[in-house]
Formats: sequence, C-alpha cells, structure tokens
Amino acid sequence: MMTVHEVSLLSGVSIRTLQYYDRIGLLPPDGVTEAGYRLYGEKALERLQQILLFRELEFPLKDIARIVNAPDFDRKKALSQQIELLTMKKEHLEGLIVHARKILGTGEKTMDFNAFDTKKMDEYAARAKASWGETAAYKEYEKKSEGRSRAEEASLGSRMMEIFAEFGKAKDLNPASDRAQALAAKLQGFITENYYTCTKEILGGLGKVYAAGGEFTENIDKAGGEGTAVFAAAAIEEYCRR
Repeated sequence: MMTVHEVSLLSGVSIRTLQYYDRIGLLPPDGVTEAGYRLYGEKALERLQQILLFRELEFPLKDIARIVNAPDFDRKKALSQQIELLTMKKEHLEGLIVHARKILGTGEKTMDFNAFDTKKMDEYAARAKASWGETAAYKEYEKKSEGRSRAEEASLGSRMMEIFAEFGKAKDLNPASDRAQALAAKLQGFITENYYTCTKEILGGLGKVYAAGGEFTENIDKAGGEGTAVFAAAAIEEYCRR
C-alpha cells in the first residue's frame, strides 16, 4: 500500500488533486490508516491510470466519474478505445507538425486547413462516449430527456437550483433535522422524476460532488448563499445513511 504522497511522486498527480478525486468519489483509496491517512493499493493505481488516460483525451471529470463508476464498466473495452483515440490524436498532432514545418521552411502562404480537421477523431470519440454511457441510469436519462428543448432543460436546471435555495434557507439547522432531510428527499425525487432513478448510492455520490469545490459548489452557493453546498452534502450524507 502507498501513501498519497508516494502516489503523487509516482504518478506526477498533485496531492491536492488526489484528495479532490477522493472527495468527489472518483478515486477512493483502498484503505485508511488509524490516523486517517489514505492508502492506495493496486486497484486504486489501476483506476488512476484509467482516469489519467481519459484526462489525456480531455474528458471532463464528471464524465469520467460516470464512466468508471458504472456497474458494467468494461476496462478492457475502454482501454482498446482509448488506444484508438490516442493513436488518432498522435496522427493529428504529427500532421500539424508537418504542416507547421512546411510553412516555416518555405514561407509558403497556404489556405490549406485540412491539417486542423478533427472530424474523424471527434466522431469516434462521440461513439466511444455513447458506448461507455450504456448504463441503466444513462439510458433512462436519454429516454426522459428525448425531445426536450433547450428552454425546457434550462427550466429544469432552474427548478433544481430552487431546491438548493431552500437548502440555503435551512443551512443554520442541523443537517439531520426533519427540514434538511425532507429537502434531501425532495432533491432525490426531483432527479428521479426528471433525469434517472436516483438511488441513495447515486445521491450520496452527487452530494460529494456538490461540496467538493468547483462549478457545482459555486452554482449551489450562488443559489442558496455561501455554505449551502456543504450543508446540502451533509444533509444528503445523513439521508443516505438512514
């Protein structure tokens, strides 16, 4: 087993980033010492490699978390597709290098933009993402969101923020209070009704993301005031524990 410091030295990923990955449920350690220090074994290191490959392909963290946390995630299939994507990316970069050297060496003014075309790579990436998203929750989301306009999607987002605004009004209460627990149940119901079946396991993972910092935390705090995201996450954690 390795400490977070040792994993950071081995992988080149900062300690802060590894801790953040743990907080959002992307890379939980394989164990924790009595003093509370994270310990990483072979399983966690393999998962980290998978995460870094997705990051190399510029996948957002929320997409990576959805993919690697899926019950039917096929690591071998993902690696094969990642290799194909990385190979395509390599060929694209090599083409750009040749194009740039041609301009530098000849001083040629050219209107040829073929070297910048990423359509083939983008199409393959889209198909790969779709195949990685073939979980029950993802399929349910696709079915429920089919035919929705951008305005309807925006309206749903605003309604969810209204729930977080309610969390903000209750943030001085104990997260285990009836009011806070009712709001956690309301959020779960809203997600289930409009997106996908939000089990307590899924809701618990979302709660970690809400309080982990970044865009989610900022938007929730904007809706309910500073500290709302942390309070909502604590209420969700209590709700999921019951």
